[in-house]
Amino acid sequence: MSIQLKNISKHFGTFSALQNIDFSFPVGKTTVLIGPSGCGKSTLIRIITGLIKFDEGELFINDEMLSSSNLYSVRRKLGYVIQDGGLFPHLTARANVTLLAEYLDLDKTKIENRVEELCELTKFPKDGLNRFPGELSGGQKQRVSLMRALMLDPEILLLDEPLGALDPLIRYELQTDLKEIFTNLKKTVILVTHDMSEASFFGDIIVLMKTGISYVSIDQARLNLKTE
Repeated sequence: MSIQLKNISKHFGTFSALQNIDFSFPVGKTTVLIGPSGCGKSTLIRIITGLIKFDEGELFINDEMLSSSNLYSVRRKLGYVIQDGGLFPHLTARANVTLLAEYLDLDKTKIENRVEELCELTKFPKDGLNRFPGELSGGQKQRVSLMRALMLDPEILLLDEPLGALDPLIRYELQTDLKEIFTNLKKTVILVTHDMSEASFFGDIIVLMKTGISYVSIDQARLNLKTE
């Protein structure tokens, strides 16, 4: 599933968060967005998910221009993970994972089979499914959030600082597991991080954001910086 940004700009009052962004995310690859706070990384991801409206430009997903008429159908093709997991504290891990599938009234057996698949994929213990987020560790919360994002088998997975709130040991463990998941699933992945070593570990393409978009294709050369 392809994502193409054409001259995307976003302003918050007098502040220009994004200006004339023109970039295509490669299909089936992991693209990492990295840069200083306030450079527009999270804004860009939220624009792709439709959570924020851009002021100028066009956004195409699978050659279909995003608009108010197709926003909800497009969103179902996206999986989204945020920094703290974004789990509903009053729902169990299982209920968080299956929330949208239940809302869409999908087959109960298929839902249960999918939950089992995701537990195995993310290495989340099945006996933790009946626990509430407050009873889970930070790493377990992020695994549940990832399971929820993957529940409907989306074509695109977006992760906004998914490991930023974790302590170093848990972060290292989850980095390894996430890389394995990305490799196995072969989905189009967009990941935001502040950590250059993490960007290098995950990224097929590294996007260095400051003003506009610059990028490094680490398949070709890790230090060969090009400016669009």
